[in-house]
Amino acid sequence: MVQKYQSPVRVYKYPFEMVMAAYEKRFPTCPLIPVFLGSEVLSDVTSDDGSVHIIERSCKLSVDAPRLLKKVHPDNEDWTCFEQSASLDIKSFFGFENTVEKIAMKQYTANIKRGKEVIEYYLNELMQEGITEIPRWVPPKDKRPLNSDPSAPIPSTFRSTTSPSSSSSSLTRPKPAGSPLHLDLSSPGNSSRDVTSFSAGSSEPSTPDADKLDADYIERYLGQLTPMQESCLIQLRAWLQETHKGKSETGEWKAEKIPKDEHILRFLRARDFHLEKARDMLCHSLSWRKQFQVDYILETWAPPDCLVEYYAGGWHHHDREGRPLYILRLGQMDTKGLVKALGEEALLRHVLSINEEGQKRCEENTKIFGRPISSWTCLVDLEGLNMRHLWRPGVKALLRIIEVVEANYPETLGRLLIVRAPRVFPVLWTLVSPFINDNTRQKFLVYSGNNYQGPGGLADYIDPEIIPDFLGGDCLCHVPEGGQVPKSYYQTEEDLDNPDHIRLWADTIYQSAQVFKGAPHEIMIEIVEGSSVITWDFDILKGDVVFNIFHSKRTPQPVKREASGLAPVVNNVQLIDRSWVLGVDYSMVESPLTCHEGESIQGSHITRWPGIYILQWKATGHTPTSGPSLSRVDDVLASLQGSTPRCKVMFYTEVLASHDFRGSMSSLESCHSRFSQLSAGTTSSSQSQGSSLISR
Repeated sequence: MVQKYQSPVRVYKYPFEMVMAAYEKRFPTCPLIPVFLGSEVLSDVTSDDGSVHIIERSCKLSVDAPRLLKKVHPDNEDWTCFEQSASLDIKSFFGFENTVEKIAMKQYTANIKRGKEVIEYYLNELMQEGITEIPRWVPPKDKRPLNSDPSAPIPSTFRSTTSPSSSSSSLTRPKPAGSPLHLDLSSPGNSSRDVTSFSAGSSEPSTPDADKLDADYIERYLGQLTPMQESCLIQLRAWLQETHKGKSETGEWKAEKIPKDEHILRFLRARDFHLEKARDMLCHSLSWRKQFQVDYILETWAPPDCLVEYYAGGWHHHDREGRPLYILRLGQMDTKGLVKALGEEALLRHVLSINEEGQKRCEENTKIFGRPISSWTCLVDLEGLNMRHLWRPGVKALLRIIEVVEANYPETLGRLLIVRAPRVFPVLWTLVSPFINDNTRQKFLVYSGNNYQGPGGLADYIDPEIIPDFLGGDCLCHVPEGGQVPKSYYQTEEDLDNPDHIRLWADTIYQSAQVFKGAPHEIMIEIVEGSSVITWDFDILKGDVVFNIFHSKRTPQPVKREASGLAPVVNNVQLIDRSWVLGVDYSMVESPLTCHEGESIQGSHITRWPGIYILQWKATGHTPTSGPSLSRVDDVLASLQGSTPRCKVMFYTEVLASHDFRGSMSSLESCHSRFSQLSAGTTSSSQSQGSSLISR
C-alpha cells in the first residue's frame, strides 16, 4: 500500500530567487533534515539562453524526498509559496512493507513540518553573507522560448529530479511543471527519487476558496493539525474538487460547490483521519444533503407555531472557549405531545436547522475570537424529567434523529453539559448511549441535583455572567419554557403531509385511522411465540370508540376501499369477516375498553398462544347493519353521502419478546418495556393478561 503525503502551501516573504538560493544551500547535506543523508552532483548543465539549469544529483535518503511547487503570493509578488507532496512504496521488507511505509512516512512528515524553518535558516545565512537580492533571469533580446507569445510575460520554473541512482535539477521558463512523486525502495537504506518543481507563473490565491490550502490559513481557521492530518485534508479536498466537476449550460466544465474545509475536517476527525472511511462517510452525507435539499433548509424551513411555543430549546451566547451555546430544557418539554402534534418529520427538520445554524455560528465566532471554532456546546437541563419522557414511540423518534445527526453532522458537538439529572436519567442514558459515537460520549458531563453550582461545575465552562437565570445565574434566558402541548394541536399523518418538502422519512411512527359507525378499524398482529407482549399507544382525536383485542383461529383477508366521487377518502380496514362467529372463529382476550374523545391510552397484553391477534377500534353505539348482501365497507360508502359522523384514532403498536418486557406501567428498565402515562390523573382497566392506562 503506497503511503502518500500532501502538504499545505507555505509562504516565504522573500523573492523566488532568494528562496531558490536557500534551497540550493541544503546540498550536499542538510543536518536540519535527518531524513536527508547526503547527495553528490553528477552533472550540471545550463541552456544557451540561461533559461534552463539542470543539476543532476545522486541523493541518499532514509525515507523520502519532497516535490516543491513555487508560486507567487497573491498579496505580494516578492513572496514565494511552496507546496510539497510525496509518496512512499516499499516493494520488499521481509513481509512488513505496509508497517514500514507507515512508520517511514510518519517520520518523514515530522521532518517536513520543519521545512519552512529549514529554508528560513538558509535564507538568514544568505543575508548574513551579504546576499539580500538576486536578480531575476531575463531572456536575451534575440532569443525566446519556442511557441511563446512575444507580448506575454515569461514565467520561470525550477525543476530538480532524482532517481535511485541519480539526481537532476533544471531551471525552465515556459510553464509550471511537476508530476507526482513515486518512490521505489527495494530495501532499507536505498536512495529515492525526488521531483522538485518551482513555478512563477499565474498564481491561485491562498484563501479558503482557493484550490490550495495555505499553512497559515489552516492554523488560523482549522486549528493545529499534524502533517499527516494536513495531508489527509488536502487530499480529500482535492478529490472532491476533481469529482464535483460537471458541464455548465454552455458545455464547459464547471466545478460544483464543495463543502467548506471545516466541514470536511469534521468527517476526517470522525473517522480518525482514515482517508477512505472519511471519504465514504462524506459522500453518503453529500448525497443525502442533495437529495433532501438540506443546504437550503435555513431559507425554506419555518417552524410551526406549536414548535416555536413548546420546543424548549434555543441559542444563548457562548461558552468560555467561544463555542456557540445551545440550551435545551428537556425536562420541561412535552416530547410526546410534540411528536403527536408535529410528527417526527417536522422535529427532524427543526433539529437539522439547529445544526445548520450551529455551523454558521461557529464560522462567525471563528472570525470574532480569532481562533478556530468548529463545534458548539449544548447545555441540557433535565429538571422535570420523568417517565412520561421515556415512552417508546418518543424514544424511537429520538434514536432516529440521533442516527441522522451522527451520520451527517459529526464532530459538531464540542461539549454536552447535563444538569439537574434526576434518578430516572440512567434509564434514558441506557436507551440512548449505544447509538452515540464513542468520541461524542466522551464529551458528556453530567451533574445531579445542584452539583453544577460547585467546583468543577458550570462556571468552569461558562462565564458566570452568561449562566441562565433558571440555573441561578444573572443572565436572562429567552429560551421557551416548554409545557404540555394541548391535544387540539394533535394531527394525523394526512394532516401533516407537506407537498412542498421532500420527505426525509418514508414511514412514520404513529399511524392514523378513521372509524365509522358500522365499520371499525382493525389491524392484524402475528405472534410467533407465546408469552410475547403486544403494546399499544393511541389517542382519540375525534368521537368515542370501544377498543377490543381478539385472537383469531383463521387468517383474515384485509378489506380496504377508498371512497370515490364526492365522498371523502376512507382510511379504514376490516379484518373480521361477517361470516365469522365469536367464540368459534375468533375470541375476545381483553374486556372492551370505552375511550372518549381527547383521551390517550397506553397498554399491553401478554399473549397466551401464538397465532393471529386483531386490535379493533369500534365506534360506540354500533348496531349491525341489516341485509347480508353488503359488506361493512360498502355500508359505510353508501352512508357517506349522508355525512355520517366518524371518529379519528392515532395509534402505535409494537410486539416485544417476553424476556424484553419488564417492570410495571410506571417504570422503564430497558428500551424494551411498557408505556408510561402522560399525566398523573389516570384510570385503568386490566385483566390478568393485559392492562391499559387512560390519560386525559
